[in-house]
Amino acid sequence: MRSTSMLVFVLLPGALAAQAPRPADLGQLFRYDATQPLDARDSVLEQADGVVVHGLTYASPAGGRVTAYLVRPIAPGRHPALLFGHWGYGDKTEFLPEARLYARLGAVSLLIDYPWVRPAEWRRDEGSLDHPEVDRDVHVQAVVDLRRGLDLLAARADVDTARLVYVGHSYGAQWGAILSAVEPRLKAVVLMAGVPDDRAILLDSNDPSMVAYRGRWTQEQLARYLDVNEVLNAVRFVRYAAPTPLLLQFARYERLFDEAAMRRYADAASEPKTVLWYPTGHDLNDAQALFDRATWVARQLGLGPLDAEVARMLRVATGR
Repeated sequence: MRSTSMLVFVLLPGALAAQAPRPADLGQLFRYDATQPLDARDSVLEQADGVVVHGLTYASPAGGRVTAYLVRPIAPGRHPALLFGHWGYGDKTEFLPEARLYARLGAVSLLIDYPWVRPAEWRRDEGSLDHPEVDRDVHVQAVVDLRRGLDLLAARADVDTARLVYVGHSYGAQWGAILSAVEPRLKAVVLMAGVPDDRAILLDSNDPSMVAYRGRWTQEQLARYLDVNEVLNAVRFVRYAAPTPLLLQFARYERLFDEAAMRRYADAASEPKTVLWYPTGHDLNDAQALFDRATWVARQLGLGPLDAEVARMLRVATGR
């Protein structure tokens, strides 16, 4: 399949790239007790075409339970694995078709819900802009729950812990930037439609809904929110991803933040990195984006044969 995306490889300047010293407290917010039991509970939801889909829950260090899907090949053996982070107001279903694709190629996938989209008994809503600590704490929980997802994958007998990849979209990309810096278990990280920091949306966005939203708050409220949540900004972490390879996918017609913000994100990311642009919007619902992502992930995980399987899936998706 011929690529219509613009591909940018950013190469190391010389044999070794100088990296800024990693702050000692970079992962402080996201620590948890990994010795606590996961208490995973699952049931098979469906089994077809060599793929098994499980519905499962596991204990969150912040209380309650994480709801998730686990998608795996029916074939026995130790498989590479992927952890997925959905966009902010989506849920674990966002990447379910893609997880089935990877299962057919021989990989296990875990897709979790964030705290604010879980069932009522385990739900933890985000705060409004005048309660910035609520947002900070629930977003920290989302990252920690993803780290526990890696614990769950690592505990499975059918997972090869040397081959773990994270894929995240929008909010999922923000959490992925954090994971890229604080999670040495990850072999590679995909960041889709990521925003560098809250300022790019809250203060700089020209999207009418965002303009109206920030008009509801005082300058002092906006400044305090940005100050409290600065500790979660993607650019604070993505510069320390090395040596983990990064794939960054951006939308040319992004409505929530501008191209300058996206380039600031890409420039901040450490090497090695690949940056791709697509003629679509924030959803990145472009067949080429899926093809490029799956090709890159398969290369990182040693999957294959890939092209025929992805081409088949794209033909189904596009009706060609």
